[in-house]
Amino acid sequence: MFQHRNEFRVVKMCQVLGVSRSGYYDWLKRPKSKQKKRKEQLTQQIRNEYLKSRKIYGSPKITQELGKQGIRVSQKTVARIMREEGLRSITVRKFKATTNSNHPYNVYDNLLKQNFQATAPNEVWMADITYISTDEGWLYLASIMDLYTRKMVGWYIDTR
Repeated sequence: MFQHRNEFRVVKMCQVLGVSRSGYYDWLKRPKSKQKKRKEQLTQQIRNEYLKSRKIYGSPKITQELGKQGIRVSQKTVARIMREEGLRSITVRKFKATTNSNHPYNVYDNLLKQNFQATAPNEVWMADITYISTDEGWLYLASIMDLYTRKMVGWYIDTR
């Protein structure tokens, strides 16, 4: 009866939707409407502006850039097309200096001089500070590790 599996799928789909097969194939051959062509063209222009901005611009700036080119479109339309196409702006945070080297405190010599070798436990301890971003702000984790055993000797976490 059916030569191909796709033909069987088309028949089933037509039955579910309540349309004839000939009507379905006529619909496939129908030329694109002006509205569909405009949306495809607009989608391509939005994608071009998005990529030109290195994926940083969101709908407000893309709308503004398209306006400079004489393309009239609302921000809501740009936002909807971007959402449909999965285009999301990448937010770039400005660099924030977290270390202040201009202070009156003692600065100790680097005794290891990049020689990270230990021959016995408790011979060399290493310390580090890690910054952790949370929804409520930054947390600071200070840790001390025994270089020989690679085990944490101690740690402390705080908001400052």
